[in-house]
Amino acid sequence: MASINAYLGAFPIAKALAEGADIVITGRCVDSAVTLGACIHEFGWSASDHDLLASGSLAGHLLECGPQATGGNYTDWEDAGDISNIGYPIGTVSSDGSFTVSKPEGTGGCVTVGTVSEQMLYEIGDPQAYMLPDVVCDFSDVEITHTGPDMVRVSPAKGYPAPDHYKTCLTYGEGFRGGTYISFYGFDAARKAQKFCDNVFIRANKILRGHNLGDYSETSVELIGAESQFGDYASGHEPREVVAKIAAKHSEAAAIGILLRELTGLGLATPPGLGSFSGARAKPSPVVRLFSYLTPKDAVTVTIDVDGKTIAFEDAEGQAFDPDAIMRPQPPQSPGEPADPVTVPLVQLAWARSGDKGNKANIGVIARDVAICPISGRHSRQTRLPGVSPISSRVVPRRRKSKNIICPAHTRSTS
Repeated sequence: MASINAYLGAFPIAKALAEGADIVITGRCVDSAVTLGACIHEFGWSASDHDLLASGSLAGHLLECGPQATGGNYTDWEDAGDISNIGYPIGTVSSDGSFTVSKPEGTGGCVTVGTVSEQMLYEIGDPQAYMLPDVVCDFSDVEITHTGPDMVRVSPAKGYPAPDHYKTCLTYGEGFRGGTYISFYGFDAARKAQKFCDNVFIRANKILRGHNLGDYSETSVELIGAESQFGDYASGHEPREVVAKIAAKHSEAAAIGILLRELTGLGLATPPGLGSFSGARAKPSPVVRLFSYLTPKDAVTVTIDVDGKTIAFEDAEGQAFDPDAIMRPQPPQSPGEPADPVTVPLVQLAWARSGDKGNKANIGVIARDVAICPISGRHSRQTRLPGVSPISSRVVPRRRKSKNIICPAHTRSTS
């Protein structure tokens, strides 16, 4: 075992500020707590102010990844303009939980309803039950309104009582891994790269058996440029240049060293077109795996140190979350099939952003216009997304002035 960290919330940060701290250095805490802690301190919000805590958490959530709220990772990426000088977001929070998002004048990037909406859905799973240590957040009725150049207003969110546990991450060692990148150019580049990689493993496995080391527990070959990551959805074209990413995992570092040695040694025997290896020769590296679980709040001791004075902190007890307490809206009514249907990419109908929490990947989709809600909702449900598991699949109508937007949040497991 390498580490265990419980994710704390914002109230210890607020307590440190109340004790006179100018700068607060936390242990592991949720990202949004940094902003929420300052709001609690400034406005005097309490643990029972659930809507205000959810609103401050939303402000922190939008700010936590910096320029992802100002044009970074944005579907309409060309609108971000000069990203070499991209501005970081500024959140101006009011005591009622509403706030504006802007950026410094003269900087690149952009702040729009789209950039903020995308970031709101980033990594949250169920947008009506985003669980944090201080509150369970419901963002489904939030209004995001354009109020001026590079400025939007975000209305308050809804909150439910804090859960009675902390999310906890345990990491542990699980063997070693190693790999590298190799480029191939010219005709049949993809087939040449695949043959090279296949034979690297043949040579390495022969040596493993001779040393009684056992097979690799995992191997990976990706041909970047040949759409190998698209699976059945690859276009099937013949690229004239590819980069082969070859890697493996084994319980012994020596086995990874053998793979990397044989990979280099086979370079002169490969089909023509090998261009280069990536940087210096790779080395085996430890594999650190993540296991997430819940720890009761009363099982975690929290202390605050201010100028050498240690202060005990006791978090609010919290309560078990009841998902039935959420009022789920009806999904938008699906229209009938048009007489003359037209096929367009989903990107023309909606914004989207993906993110991950541990081994879960979250896909958030949000319609660009009210008229598109039923269409984009119907075509982005679980049954339309191969490989998506039913951990969380919601379509949530939400209002932006006179327009509705939807955020189906799909969660799937990734390796």
